[in-house]
Amino acid sequence: MPGVRGFYGALVRHGDIARSAAYALVMGELSITARRADAVQRLAYGRPALVLGAVLLAACDGSTSFNQPPPTEPPPPLEPPPVQVEQVFVDLAFNEPLAMLQAPGDSTRWFVVEKDGLVWEFPNEPDATLNDAIVFADLSDRVDSAPNEAGLLGMAFHPEFDDEVYLSYTRPGLESVVSRFIIDASTGALDVASEEVLLTVPQPAGNHNGGNVAFGPDGFLYIGFGDGGGSGDPEENAQDTTNLLGTILRIDVDGAIPYAVPDGNPFAGNTECSQGTGTLDCPEIFAWGFRNPWRFSFDRQTGALWVGDVGENSWEEVDRVEISENYGWNDREGAHCFDPPTECSTDNVDPITEYSHDLGDSVTGGYVYRGSNFSQLAGFYLFADFGTGRIFAVASDSEQGVAPDEVADTPLSIASFAQDNDGELYVLDFSGGTLHRIVAE
Repeated sequence: MPGVRGFYGALVRHGDIARSAAYALVMGELSITARRADAVQRLAYGRPALVLGAVLLAACDGSTSFNQPPPTEPPPPLEPPPVQVEQVFVDLAFNEPLAMLQAPGDSTRWFVVEKDGLVWEFPNEPDATLNDAIVFADLSDRVDSAPNEAGLLGMAFHPEFDDEVYLSYTRPGLESVVSRFIIDASTGALDVASEEVLLTVPQPAGNHNGGNVAFGPDGFLYIGFGDGGGSGDPEENAQDTTNLLGTILRIDVDGAIPYAVPDGNPFAGNTECSQGTGTLDCPEIFAWGFRNPWRFSFDRQTGALWVGDVGENSWEEVDRVEISENYGWNDREGAHCFDPPTECSTDNVDPITEYSHDLGDSVTGGYVYRGSNFSQLAGFYLFADFGTGRIFAVASDSEQGVAPDEVADTPLSIASFAQDNDGELYVLDFSGGTLHRIVAE
């Protein structure tokens, strides 16, 4: 393969240390891997403010009282503005699109992932047509997209090396695969023969495969898998940390071949579960207790990890995920007991927000808006419901249990959001195959 691919070559790759340290603080940890040789120092400084009391005044009758201003109420929380979706690239349509992304540092192109195994590339120009779209990758010969929630499910560009791409898909035999590929320098297309399988996870059923992949601000690759399908997680996979189902994983794709486990992972040091299970807790796990984490993203300003987790019968939830935490399924669905239906475990983390099946039936995780075209939307996390087309928002600094605000009601089957390199947001219509931008109403 072209490029530096040896183990020691991988170790010399390095990212932005300050960025990694800042992210580690946000996520509650500070981890330095072999590829980061410099020491990171954190300085904390500040001083409590001295608050002076009210002025003592003498009253006419000789008594005293404190004359201080009346207490002020805290400002009400900001409400998200209404939004609408505006179709873009109107001369383009795709077959069941599941992801759309740009390569780091390159805003001239878009890539769209189709469920059946194709990745298309086209110019970031308003008048782009089908004649402008080319096949960037064709994995249709190895992708099994027949089951309802199987197929080519995720794609990520390496943040430092522009010749590396990571794809997540299901192959025949219902097995999830995460692989590294190299871009052919002569053609600009993905060399599908360069596939290097990082890990595989057998799937008990054709639903709840998850499959999202994304690099975090720490430079590690994050991977989401559902609980294995079926109704109610009958094997309780999401609460069993000796397998990779129902989890968010974090691996270091530069630290070893095929990957290393970051030191900060909760079960780091145990034998790797690269085939999906182990006798000990899997060291790849970052967090667990998910039913089907369908789309996750990182806030590009704070580094926070947001996950949309699809519910069972009654509740859809959104989590702001931190390392080593259990997010409840199948003990709980959202913030509510599921199994058992009462007096369930509380040794897990409540969602930031949830909505009932009165409003929708399948959450699609989105992004915190950090663009510049829509200032009133800044700092709000947007997500959607696949079944109803509703788009919701919550403030990114919300505490657990906040109610979401509906900001749009669309006719789209929103399978995924997308974020361009400038922070503007888009949605993909799975049924119609069209692409849409989030704009002010």
